[in-house]
Amino acid sequence: MAKKATAETIEVAPQKEIVTQVTTSVKPTKPTWEIKDRVYYLNKNKKPLSYTIPTRHSRKTPLLYFDKKTGEQKEIRYATNQNSVFVDEQKGEVTMGHIVFRDGDLRVPKEKQNLQKLLSLYHPLKGKVYEEFSAVEVAIEQLDVLDLQLDAMNLAKQIDIDQAEAILRVELGSKVDLISSKELKRDTLLFARNNPKLFIQLVHDENVQLRNVAIKAAESGIINLSQDQRTFTWASNGRKLMNVPFDENPYSAFAAFLKTDEGVEIYKSIDKKL
Repeated sequence: MAKKATAETIEVAPQKEIVTQVTTSVKPTKPTWEIKDRVYYLNKNKKPLSYTIPTRHSRKTPLLYFDKKTGEQKEIRYATNQNSVFVDEQKGEVTMGHIVFRDGDLRVPKEKQNLQKLLSLYHPLKGKVYEEFSAVEVAIEQLDVLDLQLDAMNLAKQIDIDQAEAILRVELGSKVDLISSKELKRDTLLFARNNPKLFIQLVHDENVQLRNVAIKAAESGIINLSQDQRTFTWASNGRKLMNVPFDENPYSAFAAFLKTDEGVEIYKSIDKKL
C-alpha cells in the first residue's frame, strides 16, 4: 500500500495592511457674487439731502477700470438698459441713469445688478466717497470698540484716586476740584467708556500725573505762574524755578521739567506741601 503524503504546515507571520493615501490638491474657490439687496453710504457720516456721483467717463470725472487680465483700462458707465457696465461691451442705444444718495445712503435692489456691480466692484469713488454696508464688518468694528471700552473701564477701576483726578483734569479742568470722590470714580468710568482710546493713552502718560501736580501746586499757592505764563516761581520767596519755552503749554512744560535732575528735588518738595 502506498503511504499517504503528510502535508507540511508552514507558519507565516501576519502581514500588516498597507494603506496608501492619495492626496489631491484643493483649488481655492473664487468668491461668488451674491444676489441680494445692497446699501451704500457716504463716508464720514455725511448726510446731505442729495449727493450725486458721476455715471459716465469724462475729462473732469474719469470713470476708468484697470483690467489686470488684459492690462488695459476700460471705460465704464451706468446704462439702465445694459447688463454690462463696460462701454465696449454695451450694444445698441443706451439709456443713461443717475446715481443719487438720499440723506447719506443709497439702497439698490437685487434686480439692478448692473448698478450694484458698478458701485461694489468698479466705481473709482468707492472707499473715497462712499462704502458698501456690510453687517459683518459693522459687527467686527463694534466688537473692537466694545473690547477697547472693556479694557479702558477695567483700567479705570484699577487706578487710584490721584491718577483718576489727573486724568479727569484733562477733560474737566479745574472743575475736578469741586466734585466728590464718588463723582470722580463715576466720571472716570464714563470717560473710559465714552473715549476709551484717549483714556488708555492718558493712563500710560506719566506727564499727566506730573501736570496735575503742577496745577494743584499753583492752585494751592505753592508755586506761581507769571501773568504772561512764561515763568514759574516759588510763591514763598519768588525764586525762579523755570522759564516756559515759547509756544508750549506752561503746565506741560513744568511737568517735563519735574523729570529732570533739578526738577525731581522740586517735585519732592511740592509733594510734601501738597
